Amino acid sequence: MEEYAREPCPWRIVDDCGGAFTMGAIGGGIFQAVKGFRNSPSGINHRLKGSLTAIRTRAPQLGGSFAVWGGLFSMIDCGLVKVRGKEDPWNSITSGAMTGAILTARNGPVAMVGSAAMGGVLLALIEGAGILLTRFASSQLPTGPQFAEEPPSMPASSFGDYRQYQ
Repeated sequence: MEEYAREPCPWRIVDDCGGAFTMGAIGGGIFQAVKGFRNSPSGINHRLKGSLTAIRTRAPQLGGSFAVWGGLFSMIDCGLVKVRGKEDPWNSITSGAMTGAILTARNGPVAMVGSAAMGGVLLALIEGAGILLTRFASSQLPTGPQFAEEPPSMPASSFGDYRQYQ
């Protein structure tokens, strides 16, 4: 199964890193806006100012964390594509597991195994859902032309003499 809308491997890393940063910054911005609003003193001015301060300070950090995860995932995925010679869901599942393990390496081997298992399971669920969605969508599309027979073709003489319009 091939993914259709992806960049080739060296550029995929940059693309995924930027997409992950954007997703983390926007999602983190929304989350921090709510958190800053709720944790500020009462009064609309204080709450809005607290919300904006939380967005300004934490959203870029969350975006950066997402970018690190996305970049590392893409680098491992591209490495697996090169080593295995094919692009399939197993590359993504393995990349998710290895990314989880590498990002928790400072916490020891037990944390690495747990994080690798979570990363692998999460990516397996995502890949499985994508495969099921693709199969469901393809079964809903018509498979071929719905004509009972070929439409009749018109002879060239029925179009008239085009020279009369010159």
